[in-house]
Amino acid sequence: MSEHRAPYAADPARSRGRLLPEPEDGLRSPFQRDRDRIIHATAFRRLMHKTQVFISLDGDHFRTRLTHSLEVAQIARTIARALGLDEDLTEALALAHDLGHTPFGHMGEEVLDEAMREHGGFEHNAQTLRIVTKLERRYANFDGLNLTFETLEGLVKHNGPLLDAKGWAVGKYRKSGLPLTIRQYVRGHDLELATWPTAEAQAAAMADDIAYNAHDIDDGLRAGLIEVIDLGDLPLAGEALSEVLAIHGDLEKPRLIHETVRRMIAMMVTDVVDRTRRNVEKFRPASTDDVRRMGRALVCFSDQMAENVRVVQRFLMRRVYRHERVMDAMRRAQKILADLFSAYMEDPSRLPENWREVAMTRPESEFPRQVCDFIAGMTDRYALQQHRKLFDLDPWFR
Repeated sequence: MSEHRAPYAADPARSRGRLLPEPEDGLRSPFQRDRDRIIHATAFRRLMHKTQVFISLDGDHFRTRLTHSLEVAQIARTIARALGLDEDLTEALALAHDLGHTPFGHMGEEVLDEAMREHGGFEHNAQTLRIVTKLERRYANFDGLNLTFETLEGLVKHNGPLLDAKGWAVGKYRKSGLPLTIRQYVRGHDLELATWPTAEAQAAAMADDIAYNAHDIDDGLRAGLIEVIDLGDLPLAGEALSEVLAIHGDLEKPRLIHETVRRMIAMMVTDVVDRTRRNVEKFRPASTDDVRRMGRALVCFSDQMAENVRVVQRFLMRRVYRHERVMDAMRRAQKILADLFSAYMEDPSRLPENWREVAMTRPESEFPRQVCDFIAGMTDRYALQQHRKLFDLDPWFR
């Protein structure tokens, strides 16, 4: 890999290192070790039973946060290899990007954010940082995973800078301000929130967009929320579908869906690689710091592809994410998590013993955040089990 490394790629030999220095590994680069630590993390295993779009009760073949993360990693590696980036760092970021998600998808995040309104709020990217720097308790010498600077900055700002040059929050944090968890962490470890991250982090972010846009269409079709005919006039999907029909004619539905979706992914990946290569020719970045200081994304879609993707996202929002079947499940999930938060806040003895022990050693003011951490880390099915245990009923089937 090193002999094909682009000059603007992250070089593990020049990593800015870890907050707590550790001896180097003779067999693995620092970024390989980060990836491996993420894979072995408890939070990573829990992704297997966390909702992507369809709650696990809907069926076993829909994507979960884990299968989505694996698909993102595959796409991200392809982009990284084509651009001469560090594949290990790219993969680490792709695998870890969803660690902070709650059970029951984005609806769970909304419930916890509302419950924590007076205590700093909740946001899944900030929770990912909290997991990898504090909540994972596996190593003898530190809490969290003690990841490299490059991995941490990529997780926090993979979609771009969080602050402008004056220190004001930008992007999705412009109105709400930076999440408390991020503000607290960067006081002791500056992640340079006003700069862009490495090209590897940008590649992982693009892979996330590619994966969920294509695969949510796949799951929506398999769930019967949309039909193949609905894709005809849709950018990307319609073009891919026409190509499949022209080559293969009449296909059974599962093959037709897969052939269409894989072409959508290929079109988006090719566009990212082609546009990024043009950006490299134009801006001539010679180092990771050049990438950080560009003032814009290096790894991105072309303008036309970006617009096509926005159209697909609007279609998914209207026809899949806000479909009554999905919304009904999410409303039930909303009640489950709200009930759990209230129950634990009212009576800490309802928490598992290890969580109660931690609570006893910390200020009372930190208790709401501990309850939030506990619920955010739950899988869908564990949240359902805990609700049944506390309320002696199954809210899913009421």
